[in-house]
Amino acid sequence: MQNSKLIKIKKFKKGDNVKIVAGKDKGKSGKIEKVFSKESKVLVEGINLYKRHKKARSQGEKSEIVTISKPLSLANIAFICPKCKKQTRIGFNEKGARICRKCGEEL
Repeated sequence: MQNSKLIKIKKFKKGDNVKIVAGKDKGKSGKIEKVFSKESKVLVEGINLYKRHKKARSQGEKSEIVTISKPLSLANIAFICPKCKKQTRIGFNEKGARICRKCGEEL
């Protein structure tokens, strides 16, 4: 079980284009900003945004509402191939390099 979890994390890297396939932002796409390997989650820019109320800490500081992006599960995203521009899965060749499952090109 642990080995399959590591392979899923290796498939997605920072800067990859992904499409959201489940959740409130279903159908949207964006780039991966950060990968959280222990939690099997990724942070996608402009996706899964939430409002956070920030309290004033000192006398001169004002309280405000801040928009933050929360991480998404790997199960809720799909990779978009840069060559064929299609939603696809990621495979590995004999050298260990990532390949597109639809067009077969090395990523």
